[in-house]
Amino acid sequence: MVCKYSAFVVSGCLRGFTVDKNGDEHVLSFAPPGWWIADIYSLISQKPGVLTIEALEPSEIILLSKFDQEMLYTEIPKFERFFRILTENSLVANQQRIIDNMSLTAEERYGIFCKRYPTLIYSLPQKQIASYIGVTPEFLSRMKATLVRKGLLG
Repeated sequence: MVCKYSAFVVSGCLRGFTVDKNGDEHVLSFAPPGWWIADIYSLISQKPGVLTIEALEPSEIILLSKFDQEMLYTEIPKFERFFRILTENSLVANQQRIIDNMSLTAEERYGIFCKRYPTLIYSLPQKQIASYIGVTPEFLSRMKATLVRKGLLG
């Protein structure tokens, strides 16, 4: 399916994920209130996407079609700058996440998750957080218990 909209989250929380050939889900991103989310590859290329976007709780979102976004660029040039900056920031964050996933420990990746999504630490199921940082839910639970024992996690 081709992505036709980007979504701005007014309330609630969305996640973007893929499912591998074994049926395992891999969370690429979360979108709490004030964040945008879309299958950017599909939206820009207009080719079928691989990212599934799902509400994790009742959510209010504003959908912006690719057509309307292009119209905003033409009619209000400051929107083009706004979305360019959003896209650049997303590209930088995604590149850093790839580097982090290749070079940091699970504890370090969890710390980055906590800083990036401070409002989601206690509201998301462990399974979602574990998938995002690339570990099993059981490993995340053990890791958090160790961090609590060390006094590094409240």
